[in-house]
Amino acid sequence: MDIKRAKEEIKRTVQAYLAQDGDGLPRIPPVRQRPILLMGPPGVGKTQIMEQIAAECGIGLVAYTITHHTRQSAVGLPFIRQKTYGGVEHSVTEYTMSEIIASVYEKMERTGLKNGILFIDEINCVSETLAPTMLQFLQCKTFGNQAVPEGWVIVAAGNPPEYNKSVREFDLVTLDRVRRIDVEPKLSVWQEYARAHRLHPAVTAYLELRPQHFYKIENDVDGLQFVTARGWEDLSVFLQTCDALELPVDEGVIGQYLRHPEVRRDFAAYWALYKKYHADYGVEDILQGKPADAVVARAMDAAFDERMSLVSLLLAGLNTRFASARRADAVTDACYQQLRAYKRALNALPEEGNPAELLRTQCAGEERALADDRAAGRLTPADAAVTAASLKLLQGWAARLEPRMVAEDAFDTVRGGFNAQVRRREDAVAEAGDALEHAFDFMERAFETGQEMVVFVNELALGPDSAPWLADNECPRFEEYSRRLLLRQGEDELRAELTRDDLRAGEHSADF
Repeated sequence: MDIKRAKEEIKRTVQAYLAQDGDGLPRIPPVRQRPILLMGPPGVGKTQIMEQIAAECGIGLVAYTITHHTRQSAVGLPFIRQKTYGGVEHSVTEYTMSEIIASVYEKMERTGLKNGILFIDEINCVSETLAPTMLQFLQCKTFGNQAVPEGWVIVAAGNPPEYNKSVREFDLVTLDRVRRIDVEPKLSVWQEYARAHRLHPAVTAYLELRPQHFYKIENDVDGLQFVTARGWEDLSVFLQTCDALELPVDEGVIGQYLRHPEVRRDFAAYWALYKKYHADYGVEDILQGKPADAVVARAMDAAFDERMSLVSLLLAGLNTRFASARRADAVTDACYQQLRAYKRALNALPEEGNPAELLRTQCAGEERALADDRAAGRLTPADAAVTAASLKLLQGWAARLEPRMVAEDAFDTVRGGFNAQVRRREDAVAEAGDALEHAFDFMERAFETGQEMVVFVNELALGPDSAPWLADNECPRFEEYSRRLLLRQGEDELRAELTRDDLRAGEHSADF
C-alpha cells in the first residue's frame, strides 16, 4: 500500500489500542495489542507519518533509530540485587532503566501526555548482540526487565532485504506477534505532502514533468545509484535557503541529494532553466501587472515544459503573497486577543495601579507561556512564529507607555499600535488580491483556457496558502474558471468512459 493508506491504518490502530470501555479498561487488552511493523524502502516517509499521527491524535512521540544504540543503552546496565527465595539469600542480576524507556517517561513528564507512540526505526538492521533484545521488544514489549508504559503504542519500521545488506529476517514466532504493513513509494501521495509542506516549486514542477524520476534505486557496475522521496525533500529545503540567501546551486550540489546520475543531470539542467525563466519572463513584473508584450508572445510560443515552469513560477510568487497575508491575519488575531486581555486587566486595575507595568507583566507571562509550549512541543513551528510575532508587537507597544500614564491613555496608545497592524494586514491582503488578478490577466492572454490554466486553477484550489486565502477573499475569476474547468473535466471523463464502453462493445461483437 502507499504511505497515505499506511498512515490511515496506523492511526486507526492507535485509536483502537487507546480506546477504553465504560470501566476505564482498554477495549483491546495490552497482550492483544500487536506492535505494528512498517516495512518499506528507505526515504519513503515512514518517520514523517509517525509525527503526523501523533500530532493528529494529540499524543506523544518518542522516535529512535535503533542502529545507533548498543545493547547497554537499549537494555540498561546490569547491577546486583540481593533477594531471598525459600529463606535463602541470592545475588540476582537486574538492569537499570533503558535509555529508550526513560525517554518515554521524560516525554510524559515534559508534555503531560500519558499516551503516545514509541517508534523504533531500522529495527531489522541491528547488530548481532542487539538482535535478541529487539525480538524480546516486539514479542514482550520490554527492554531488559523494563516494560513500555501503558498507553504507549509500539510501531517499528525496517527496510526490505533488497535495500539493505544488514537486514535480519524475523522468525515465525516474532512475525506472529506483530502487524506487518508493507509500503511502496507513490508520487501522487508524495505530491499532496509536498504541496502541504510548501516544498520548492522547482522540485514539484520537475516531478510533474518527470514522474519516472521520483524514486529510483538501482545497482549496476558503477555501484548503488538512487533517488528517494527524502532526497527530494531535503534538496527542496536546501534550494529554498539558497534562494533566500542568493547562493548558487550547481550539479555537484544537486548530486549530493540525488544520487542517481541520470536524474542529477536532468534536474540540474531543469534548475538552470527554471532560474533563467524567472529572470527572462520577469515574473514579478507580471504579478505587478506590467508584463511586456514580448513576454506574452514568448509564453504563447513556448514548449510545454517551459509553459508549465512559468505557471509554477507564477504560483510561487502568488503563494509568497498569500502566506504573508495569512500570517499578517493570524498575527492580527493574536494581537486582538492580547488587546482584549489587557483591556480586562485595566478595568480591574486599582486607581493607584500602573498601566505600563501591567502590560509589561502581561508580556512577561506570554513570553514564559511561549517558552513552555515550545519546550513541551505543544506548538507547531508556524503557530510558534505567529505567537512570537504578536508578542514582539505587544512588547513594542509596552515600550511606548510612560510610567505615569493613566489607563485610558495607555489603552489608546496600545490600540493605536494595533490599528497600525490592522492596516498592515489589509495591505497584505490587497497586495495578494492584486497579484492574483494580474496573474489571471497574463494567463488569459498567454494560454486562454488551455492545460496551463487547468493546472493554475487546480493548484490555487489545493495550495495550503492559496486555498484558505480564496475561502476568505472573493475572486470571481477563480470561481468562474473553477466551475468551467471542473465541468470540462467532468465531460472529458464522461467521454473517456463512453470510449471505453465502445471499445468493450467492439470486443464483444468480434466474438460473434
